[in-house]
Amino acid sequence: HLPGMRTPTAMIVGMVLCPCGLLLTFIGTVTPNWRQVSRMSNQPIDFVLEQGIWDICRDQQSIHDRLCGQADELGYFEQVPVRVAQGMMPTSLALTLLGLVVAALGVRCWQKEPRHLLAGVSGLMLLLSGLLSLIPASWYTHELWALPAPSGGTLVAGYSLVLSYLGSCMEILGGLALALSFHHCCKER
Repeated sequence: HLPGMRTPTAMIVGMVLCPCGLLLTFIGTVTPNWRQVSRMSNQPIDFVLEQGIWDICRDQQSIHDRLCGQADELGYFEQVPVRVAQGMMPTSLALTLLGLVVAALGVRCWQKEPRHLLAGVSGLMLLLSGLLSLIPASWYTHELWALPAPSGGTLVAGYSLVLSYLGSCMEILGGLALALSFHHCCKER
């Protein structure tokens, strides 16, 4: 072992990717833009409806008029993919936070040797948290065009959905990197 090179690269990768994934997933969860509906009949050309998992906003770009808290007249929030996302996204965020605490205890840069078992367990937790946010994001994407929308509107995925996807993937990759720590546990036995 080289002096100063106590933390394995895989652990560093995990400790960089997972907080970034957490941030992106958090933004994706709280921002109301999983889907955008534009070009609706009898609405101005620059009128956009943004639908998230908690809120619906309308935005008219030419006059900088944005208003959230729109009424859900179409039963959008009652749809199963939206309900599932409302349950799984916060659960994923909580598990990611817990996983990062365990990871910090396992990686422990201030100690001579990392705790490989703890780092490995945190990797599995973070991998699971990434899957917990990837499932609703994927399901929502699959149902994007089937969810209720104003008639004649053009539907596109919003930035919140894209960020949720990216965050999920970063957490999965970071979790896998940290789970590689189990390799050391097997070597030590």
